[in-house]
Amino acid sequence: MTQQPLDSSVREFGQAMRQLVRRIRAAGASHELSWTQVVVIGRLFKEGPATIADLARDEGMKPQSMRTLIAGLESMGIVERLPHPTDGRSVHIALTQKGVAIRTSARDARRTWLAHAIAQLDAEEQDTLFAATEIIKRLSTL
Repeated sequence: MTQQPLDSSVREFGQAMRQLVRRIRAAGASHELSWTQVVVIGRLFKEGPATIADLARDEGMKPQSMRTLIAGLESMGIVERLPHPTDGRSVHIALTQKGVAIRTSARDARRTWLAHAIAQLDAEEQDTLFAATEIIKRLSTL
């Protein structure tokens, strides 16, 4: 394969992946949350309470920016501050029941949309798509 067609294929693949990710995100959009807020909620859901410093480090943000993001989520009743279990000077940020419900609802909406979209493909296209899953996973780790 010559360089020009490879460049074009890479560009098209990247564009298709971005469009799919945007569509999946839109399917799970809820409560006017930013993507960063959704990611933080997901992290708290999966890994449990964390400090603002830990959340900022995980997202590559400045702690001041994360504090602002957390303050917004807190004002919506999605997260709450809890005493740190070992450091009396720190607090942990945790999801509230409302935060868990929002996260679960958004995740279910994304999965439902994706399942419906994949169901629109014929059996051969579904097999091809699912076979590509392992390749895409490998790409994400390079």
